[in-house]
Amino acid sequence: MMPDSNFLSTPLWLIEILHIVTLSLHLIAMNFLFGGIIILLFGNFDDKWNNPFVQKYIKLLPNAMAMTVTFGVAPLLFVQLVYSKQIYAASIISGWLWLMIFVVVMIAYYFLYALSFKQTTAIRQKIYLSIAFACLLYVSYIYSSVFALAEKPDLYKLLYAENQGGTIINPDVGSYLFRWLHMVTGAVTVGGFFVAFIGRKNETAFKVGKDFYLWGMVAAIATGFAYMMGLGELMKPFMKSPAIWLVTISFILSLGSLHFLFKKRFAIASSMLTVSFIAMIYTRHVLRKLSLVGFYDPSEMTVRIAWSPFLFFLLFFLLMVATVWYMLRLYFGKQE
Repeated sequence: MMPDSNFLSTPLWLIEILHIVTLSLHLIAMNFLFGGIIILLFGNFDDKWNNPFVQKYIKLLPNAMAMTVTFGVAPLLFVQLVYSKQIYAASIISGWLWLMIFVVVMIAYYFLYALSFKQTTAIRQKIYLSIAFACLLYVSYIYSSVFALAEKPDLYKLLYAENQGGTIINPDVGSYLFRWLHMVTGAVTVGGFFVAFIGRKNETAFKVGKDFYLWGMVAAIATGFAYMMGLGELMKPFMKSPAIWLVTISFILSLGSLHFLFKKRFAIASSMLTVSFIAMIYTRHVLRKLSLVGFYDPSEMTVRIAWSPFLFFLLFFLLMVATVWYMLRLYFGKQE
C-alpha cells in the first residue's frame, strides 16, 4: 500500500507566511533584474553603452539573475505544497512550454554573463540584453498563464480531455493578461526605484530612474485596476474580504513613496514601497483562495507536525539571506 503523502508537515498559516516572505524576496530580485533590463534598453542615458552607471548596473545582472532563481525556489515549493494538484494539472496542460522555462532561463543567464565582459561592444551589449529581455518576458508570461489556469479546475479538466500534448497555453487570456501586465509594469516601477537609488549621485541616472518609477507606477495602477475590474464573479467576495483594504493601503503608500523618492529620501520611500509590495502579494494570495472556493479548501488538508524539515529549511534560508546581504555589502561598500 502506497503511503499517504497528501498532508502538511507544518501548520498552514506558517506555510502561507513563508510563501509570502520568500515570494517577496524573489519578486524584489526579479524586479531589479527584469525592470532594470527594460530601463537599460529603453532609458534615455547619455552615451548609453559607455555610460559608467549603465556598465555598473550591467555588472550586477548576473548576480541578480542568480538571486532571482535562488529566491524563487522556496515560494514555488511552498505553493506547490498546498496547491499541488491544481498546479501540477495546469503545468501538465502546458507541459512543453513549462519545461522550456528552464532552457530559456539558462539562455538568459548565458547572455547576461556574456554581457558583463569588458570587451563586449556596444552593439553586442544591446543584442545580448534584448535576448535576455525576450527570455524573461517568455518566462513571466508562461508563469502567469499556468498559475491562472491552476485556479480554474473546470477549464484544465476540459483542456486535458481535448488534448494531452502539453502544448496548450491557457486560452482564457482575459483572466491573466492584465495580471501579467501588472507584474511587468510593477517590475518597471521597482526597477526604476533601484536605478534611482544606485544612481542617486548621477543626475542623469536618477532622472531616468525617477521617470520610470513614476510612469511605471501609473501603468501598474492602470493594469491592476483593469485586472480587478475583470474579476467577474470574484469581485463581490473580494470586496468583502480584508484584501480590498490592503489594495487601498498599497495604493496610498505607493503614491506616497513617489514624493519621498523625488526628494531622495530613499529609506522612507523604500519602506513604503516594501509594505505596499507585500500587501499586493497577500492580495494575490487571497484571490487564489477565492477562485478555488467550491473546488478546494487548503484548510481541510491533514496536518502532521514534523518540525525537523522546517528547521532545516530555516537554517539554510537564513544562511542564504546572510550570504546575499554580505555580497551586496561588498559590492556597494567603500572601495579603494
